[in-house]
Amino acid sequence: MENNPSGNKRIAKNTLLLYFRMLLTILVGLYTSRVVLNTLGISDYGVYNIVGGVVIMLAFLNSAMVAASQRFISFELGTGDLEKLKKVFCTSVSIHITLAILILIVAETIGLWFVNAYLNIPLDRMEAANWVYQCSVLTLILTIISVPYNSCIVAHEHMRAFAYVSIVEVILKLAIVYLLLIGDFDKLILYAILIAVVAFIIRIIYGIYCKQNFEECTYHFLFDRKLFKEMFAFAGWSVIGNLGFSLKDQGSNIILNLFGGTTVNAARGIAMQVNGIISNFSYNFTMALNPQITKQYAAGNMNESGRLVYTGCRYSFYLLLLIAIPVMINIDYLLQLWLGTIPKYTSQFLLLALITALINVMSPPLTTALQATGNIKVFQIVICIIMLCELPFSYFILYTGGKPYMVMYPSIFVISIGLFARFLILKKISPFYKLRHFTFNVFCRNILIAIVCYYISFKIKTSFFFCDFISFLLTSFIAFIVSCLIIYVIGFSPEERNALLNFIKNKIRKR
Repeated sequence: MENNPSGNKRIAKNTLLLYFRMLLTILVGLYTSRVVLNTLGISDYGVYNIVGGVVIMLAFLNSAMVAASQRFISFELGTGDLEKLKKVFCTSVSIHITLAILILIVAETIGLWFVNAYLNIPLDRMEAANWVYQCSVLTLILTIISVPYNSCIVAHEHMRAFAYVSIVEVILKLAIVYLLLIGDFDKLILYAILIAVVAFIIRIIYGIYCKQNFEECTYHFLFDRKLFKEMFAFAGWSVIGNLGFSLKDQGSNIILNLFGGTTVNAARGIAMQVNGIISNFSYNFTMALNPQITKQYAAGNMNESGRLVYTGCRYSFYLLLLIAIPVMINIDYLLQLWLGTIPKYTSQFLLLALITALINVMSPPLTTALQATGNIKVFQIVICIIMLCELPFSYFILYTGGKPYMVMYPSIFVISIGLFARFLILKKISPFYKLRHFTFNVFCRNILIAIVCYYISFKIKTSFFFCDFISFLLTSFIAFIVSCLIIYVIGFSPEERNALLNFIKNKIRKR
């Protein structure tokens, strides 16, 4: 990443701030997850996962508007038009308020009916399930209204705001655990209510921060027909793509519920939670990188924007791999150490989820580049179709007697197809991108690095270590070092290796 030194420095700084935020989240998340699972029990944890999943499925509209808000705000920052930026923010808030009302109507009619009529939930827990549903809906509405404000923070690259607010969020989540332990009330209902309260507090904090730091973040009703049409058209096509992702993930969860009940949902829920925590290691980097991709494109620097895309696909994979390999080789012991009581199939779900995440982590830079062009119609339609292909395969696997974790096999396949579909569409829009370079220098090289890292680390663990805490620490450290060396030798270009060595030498000289 030798070009654009000021942008690279900003990306590095913001990535470090996001890692600080992530570490706080991980430390508290691992502790609170264990307490919540043990306090609620496996069945109630599964109820929370499946009911909350229905609400998340309704959020595909909001996911589309997240993409629209971040793209348009980042684009206007790249062009430097403050008046247009103010119009974009106000229009975005108006759209999100309208969207929140529409989702609330759908949630309280179709969604509520589906939860009570079709989900496989024990009868004595239906009242608690409805409490979870209503609190999840409230949390979703608050999240939707927050989107324009959070988009401004990302676009301005003020990642320190996320780090600061995370400290508050960590304290609040620890308070939730304490109240769960001492509360003389239905634990599942209490947990759902407290999560909604935390979401409300965080929403207020982000709103105050944006109004104090960003000139455009003062809302007044504004209806610019042309801008509204442009943003809504962008979001409209994004809805299609996000619908595919939402139905893919939560549809699989519902299919699992129909065949295996809430216990299987608990296993998948735990695996997805761990996978989400680990994936943050790389997504924090792409979150810091994405505004630069859009701004460089808006400024007309197509080659720099494309270079950042290739770099993002590689580096985000490397960052995730450094954490995924130690987890993969110690997966059973790690789950036992963390949870104590492990729902059946959790380790299989987690292993396959990590493989899926390693492939999918190469997608965000490509998606950002496509969104920067504003030409997303074909992209969203194609991605929606590809993602939805997972559901019939998953249903067939379970219908024919397959193990629950086998529903992850179609997920790996469609994520891989979706990755190349994004690139091929981007290649048609911009001549900078070359399929041969992406296939061999990015995708195949990444997969080769992952296989070599896993094989060597697994062989070392099984040959020289046992299943105890000291072995877990040592093998994790060895796997990390092995992965770093292999990434340095195979993954880095000669220019990148020289840049890294010069950076280390300069630091040593300064000391």
